[in-house]
Formats: sequence, C-alpha cells, structure tokens
Amino acid sequence: MIRYPAFDPPEYLDWKPDTEVVDDFTRTIETDSLRNTIVRSLEPAQLLALYEGLVRNRLHDIALKRWVKQGVISKAWLGTGEEAATIGPVHSLDRSVASDGLSTDFVAPMIRNAGACHEMGMPLADMLRGYLGTADSPTRGRDLHIGDFKRGVLAPISQVGDAMAVTAGLALSFKLKREARVALTWIGDGSTKSGVFHETMNLAAVQRLPMIVIIQNNKVALGTRLDQHHRGSFSDWPACYGIEGSTFDGNNVLDAYAATKLAAAACREGKGPVLLIADTFRMGGHATHDEREARATFDAQLFSYWGKRDPIGVYETFLIEGTLDLESKRGVKRTDALRERNAGVLSSLEQRVIDEVDQATLQALESGRTNMPRAESAAEGVYAEAPVEAASIAVS
Repeated sequence: MIRYPAFDPPEYLDWKPDTEVVDDFTRTIETDSLRNTIVRSLEPAQLLALYEGLVRNRLHDIALKRWVKQGVISKAWLGTGEEAATIGPVHSLDRSVASDGLSTDFVAPMIRNAGACHEMGMPLADMLRGYLGTADSPTRGRDLHIGDFKRGVLAPISQVGDAMAVTAGLALSFKLKREARVALTWIGDGSTKSGVFHETMNLAAVQRLPMIVIIQNNKVALGTRLDQHHRGSFSDWPACYGIEGSTFDGNNVLDAYAATKLAAAACREGKGPVLLIADTFRMGGHATHDEREARATFDAQLFSYWGKRDPIGVYETFLIEGTLDLESKRGVKRTDALRERNAGVLSSLEQRVIDEVDQATLQALESGRTNMPRAESAAEGVYAEAPVEAASIAVS
C-alpha cells in the first residue's frame, strides 16, 4: 500500500514485512481448526474484498486527517491500525437485503469503526458530509455521528457504551420476530467500565439474544492506559456472563472474519449473545488533536511492536506471497512472477479505491460550499406532532 508521510504514523512510512510477524499471521489462522476451515473456504473475490475494505477504511481516515491539516475541520476520530477489527467482522455478516427492505444483519459502530459504515453500503461522500455538517449529510447537519438504518447501521452515540443497550433492543426484536438476524456492536476497553455495558450483557445473556459484542481492546481509554483502569484478562469475561466468547487477533483481518462468522452462526442457532475480544492497538491519539499525548502515554517500543503489525501491510504480504493467483483466481506454484502479478492486482484495486475516495472528497467539499443547513432547520424533526384527531380528543 502507498504510504503517506504527512498522514501515516511514522512506523508505517518505511514499512517492510517482518518475517516473524507474517508467519504469526498464518499460524494464527491455522491454530484454530474451525476458524481455519472458514478462512480456507473464502473465495478469491472475498479475500480481495477484505483488502479493499481495509484500504478504503485507511484512506477514509487519511482524507479526514488531510482536512484537519488544511483547516477544513478541527479534528477527527480515526481508527488507524485497528481497521481489521472492523472490516473482518462486518464482512462476516449477512449484508443482503431482507424482505422488509432493510439489511439482514445490523451493526452499531463506534465513531472509530467508520469502516463499518462504508462496508455496509453507506457512500463515502455521505460519511464525509457528516463531518462537514452539510444539509445533505445523513444527519442533515446535526451531528457527525452518522448511520443509515436502511443499510443496517445504527449511528454511534456520544456517550460511548450506550449503544450496547440500543443494540440489545434490536437483537431482542429479532428474537421476538423469530428472525435469523444478528446485531453486532463494538465497545472500547475503557467503556466496558460503564454500567450500561454490564447491564446489557446480563440482559442479553439471560434472554439469549442474537447479539455479538466486540471489546476493541486497543490498550487505552482516551489518555488512560489499560493497566490504569483494568485488572485481569478480558478473555475471562464471557464465562462471567455464562455465554460463549473468545479472543481474536484484532490486526489479522482473516482471524477477525472467522471469529465473527462463528459467533454469528451461534447467534442464529439461539446460542447468543457472544462476547469477542479484539487484541489491537491505536496508532494515534484519541483524536487528531492529541497525538502527541498518545506518544507520551506509551513507550516508543509499543508503537514499534504494533507498527510491524500494520493490518493492511501484513495482509497484503499474505496475499502477495501466497499460492493463490489473484488474477486467474487459481492456486498455483509460488514464483517471483506470481508475486509480481499479485502485487499488480492489489495495486490496481488500491488505485480504484483512491479514485473513489478522491471523488467522494470532492463531492463532500462541494456540499460544504453550496448546501449548508438553513438555520430554521435546527428545530425540524426535534418534536413529534400529534395527529389532529388525537389533539382534538385530548382537548375534549
């Protein structure tokens, strides 16, 4: 993948595959037989779609970071280094349109899981308009926490953790209607300390709701390190609620995909909820305004360790160095010519996403110039209006 000196973390700029890290990527997939079976069943088109999703997620965030540096927006919340914990799980869900016209499965992302929005079908231009607060943004200029219910995306909630309760309500509706649907949400390691997390997990467990919760353990809550607010291991938590659960490599998109695929199958069989823990790391600050603070919070060696585990770089290496010809979609002998062909396929795909992001950026900026909300619209949709009949009855 192309690296961008003005926007990428320094550990990514001269990124080179680390043999041990790449070998760990493959070993992780092969260690669990059930996950390995799922990964080996992936079609070439699915493998490429995962790579495309990762690149789109990274470039979406880079577009926002560019806007911050240009003064277009004041700050942005990015998921750099955590893309696999979003893209893998979303791709494992059923994103087809159900009989009611909505997405079969639903997701409730945090703002840092922006990749969930575009991989569920939301246009990138709409997502960028959300940051600009334009009249044609998904929230019509009211909030940068965007979603699209028709596409199965519940908008993030500023009080991080509260999305747990909303997701559980959605999962409960699936159960009551006897629908084979799943609701998935993410929560940060810090937000697991909120009361709503525990209350929701307990209710979901007792009611056996078709709900997947991913604890995105990126080792920091705002500026508070994990060791400052947490004791023990998250891997013990599923047993505490009497539910199924496991840990996956949050920087390995294939492990993330397979773990969530198994969790979704369990939910559809009435064995939910499932609690998954993604082991990952945030390669930046809470937002773009405090990246220096983030560097001061952790030892530089930790950034170096996770920098080698760039989820895009490692997966890209896995695809290039494999025995699958990404061009012909056939398994062949590993050769230098194959590596060159595979690298070319990924490069062409990346260029297509670059063009997509560039076009979306231009569209969003044009909206910012020509389609900002009317002041009067601030009061629209805030209060519900009672039907005339109901109002008459109330008066009488």
